[in-house]
Amino acid sequence: MIKGTVTISLEDYNKLVEKNKITSAKEDHVHRTAKELAVFLSYLASRENMDRYIEQFNIQSKTSKIKFEGNKAVIEFRDVKD
Repeated sequence: MIKGTVTISLEDYNKLVEKNKITSAKEDHVHRTAKELAVFLSYLASRENMDRYIEQFNIQSKTSKIKFEGNKAVIEFRDVKD
């Protein structure tokens, strides 16, 4: 990592801080939504064999992947490492 400094106006700095808050809120919302969808998928999977549909989704999806841990669905984001 290269260390250095950057000078920006206070107005631009405040805009950057505000955008960061908005982005963080949206990221939290996406993760909560993914958890809710995982619960719904778990419910559906317990009532019907969905393996082929899940496999097809995983092949086509570029941003997320569905996997099962036991009978619990887990939605993973392909570009996010926790």
